[in-house]
Amino acid sequence: MKIALVCDDLIQFGGAEKIVMELCSIFPDSPLYTSVISKKWREICRSKNIKVITSFIQQLPFSVILNRYYSPFFFHLCAFHSFDLSSYDLVLSISARFAHTVITKPGTKHICYMHSPGRMFWEPSSYFEKEYTGILGMFKKLFKPILSVSLFFHRIIDYISAQKVDNFIANSKNTKMKILKYYGRESNIVYPFMDIDNLKDEVGESVNNGSRERYFLIISRLSSWKKIDYAINACEELGVYLKIVGEGSDRNRLNRLCKKYVKLMGYVSNQDRNNLIKGCQALIITQEEDFGIVPLEAMYLGKPVIAYGKGGSTETIEEGVTGVFYYSQNSDALKEVLNNFNPDNFDSNKCKQRALQFSKSKFEQKILEIINNVYY
Repeated sequence: MKIALVCDDLIQFGGAEKIVMELCSIFPDSPLYTSVISKKWREICRSKNIKVITSFIQQLPFSVILNRYYSPFFFHLCAFHSFDLSSYDLVLSISARFAHTVITKPGTKHICYMHSPGRMFWEPSSYFEKEYTGILGMFKKLFKPILSVSLFFHRIIDYISAQKVDNFIANSKNTKMKILKYYGRESNIVYPFMDIDNLKDEVGESVNNGSRERYFLIISRLSSWKKIDYAINACEELGVYLKIVGEGSDRNRLNRLCKKYVKLMGYVSNQDRNNLIKGCQALIITQEEDFGIVPLEAMYLGKPVIAYGKGGSTETIEEGVTGVFYYSQNSDALKEVLNNFNPDNFDSNKCKQRALQFSKSKFEQKILEIINNVYY
């Protein structure tokens, strides 16, 4: 069976990219089609002997930096429609935006592992709230009417494309409900995995620079829809330390909110990241996750999680056992939890055992089962 893998892009570093790399490992002879790839990801794929085929977007000016600005003008839809996948027996797309829109011939099976139907199409009000427009900020008012028309047609094309997928795999119950609501399609659930290889109990120098403060931790892409700003405000108002690991388009705005107690750490190595988790009181999740691998990683390292109580977090965190929820997405609700939080109320072994239920071997087994059922 000849298989092609397709993903939205390879620019950022997060849970979606870990899934892509694992599927490349499961199917080492399969090429990976994507719209655009960064230099760093090109090096990673080369080191793993992954053959990457990019679209015409790769040749556009500043393709990585301006990648998201090309989307409203249908560049990404054209890019994925341009791929010739006619020689493959099965296409496995990994999608949160465009990858599932590829065109396949009638005899080719198409399975989509979906992280979420595109938030920018189906949940634009929350996705674009406080959206940072970067160097094009001066044209923000002009963007709104263009964007509204673009999103209208994107929703139509997205829905039509979803009807041509042979089988959907959802990464959580939350995503399964979205696939049913937006596309009218059923799906199987295969939870993402926690990569233990990156969480080995390494002995390394702490990244706290000798500081002994008790801190909370956020690990996230710095995007407006992640709503990290209210956690910054909560911690600054309470006078509790918060460290934030991650990069993204919202960094400059978030940095302006940081005063005395909150620090943006940017990108850190795996070892430093693990040390930061092991040294924190708890991990904080501010957004409504479709699933969320980071909470599992924190729990594996023995740390509880404070999470907004909607979405995928409710499928991994056991309230009162491995973490605690708050149910209003604002500073006041988070402050109430932080005021009453005591890390000693949580058993690190129970946190670790919960995380171990989401293993790489289970993920691989279920993916292969679905492929066999669909193809044969």
